Amino acid sequence: MHQIAQDPILRVEGLSKRFRSGEADLVLFENLSFQIEKGTMLAIVGQSGAGKSTLLHILAALDRPTSGSVYCADSHVNALTEDDAAEFRNREIGYVWQFHYLLPEFTALENVAMPLLSRGQAVSFAKQEAESWLHEVGLETRGHHRPGELSGGEQQRLALARALITEPKVLLADEPTGDLDGRTGEMVFELVARLHRDHQLTSLIATHNLEFARRCHRVLRLHKGKMEEVEPARLSS
Repeated sequence: MHQIAQDPILRVEGLSKRFRSGEADLVLFENLSFQIEKGTMLAIVGQSGAGKSTLLHILAALDRPTSGSVYCADSHVNALTEDDAAEFRNREIGYVWQFHYLLPEFTALENVAMPLLSRGQAVSFAKQEAESWLHEVGLETRGHHRPGELSGGEQQRLALARALITEPKVLLADEPTGDLDGRTGEMVFELVARLHRDHQLTSLIATHNLEFARRCHRVLRLHKGKMEEVEPARLSS
């Protein structure tokens, strides 16, 4: 893979996160600084508990850092009010979790359409866009099925369609293949990579899968509260 643009879309400056643990502070990470150019597919690796998920939550304005700043798509993310943060997420961020968080009582089509409906878009428009995205992820024949009737891989593909229907600039994926078997995980990763290319996304993928991480443009490793950049080809366990 080769980067095609050099404009930073996301900038992190001096980011720290601490938790109170009894009478002591537990430092998850401190003084993280990095920037990500538009069009980059970046992997974040590190052991469980290193802070990968917390970092993604802060980048998406779902959590606040103890100190430091996040700038994304012209927004000072951690200075936003709750209402502005929700609007920022709906406008700029597509988020995919390890567990898909699909709404079980709604069909696949309705799940994908939900972000547009929450914006106040017309039902007919939201349905049309959802049908297009179901086709994009290979689920065009499954639109009337509920999530419980889909396989794990299909559920994650559905979650990707829901995350991207709003045409966000940035995709954040937290262990998107973590609950899937090897072959299904490979298919989901390939889909993420294709959607990244086709829709000119900037993608940050937290993953334990070093084989997938090696196929990204860049790799950042969180370890003992610090972050280091690793050449993808040199990444090893």
